[in-house]
Amino acid sequence: MINKELLELRRAVKARKPEFVRQESWRYKRVKENWRKPKGIDSKMRLQVKGWPKIVKVGYRGPRVARYLHPSGYRDVLVHNVEELSRLDASRDAARIASTVGARKRAMIISKAKELGIKVLNP
Repeated sequence: MINKELLELRRAVKARKPEFVRQESWRYKRVKENWRKPKGIDSKMRLQVKGWPKIVKVGYRGPRVARYLHPSGYRDVLVHNVEELSRLDASRDAARIASTVGARKRAMIISKAKELGIKVLNP
């Protein structure tokens, strides 16, 4: 697998990161756990009071070298046409065909990618 060390590093950093939950989501069924920034003037979470859940901060971000990697270890690159495939490096990049590409062009992109040895993430 390509970039195995980077994926392992990302996994290790993510393991230390807390699960960020929306304020009071554990109290009310109607409030989902999806993260929202706490904004109330008396909010204990916003004030980062001990015992309350952690809030999202830039320090929890993953390592720069491992960002934007697909779980397969390749860099995820969006491709719209056959010409864009020539800019990819088969050892590092994997192509993701854009959703706006039709069936005929998609087939052309897939055949060209196979020719160049480039992995297609959504064939």
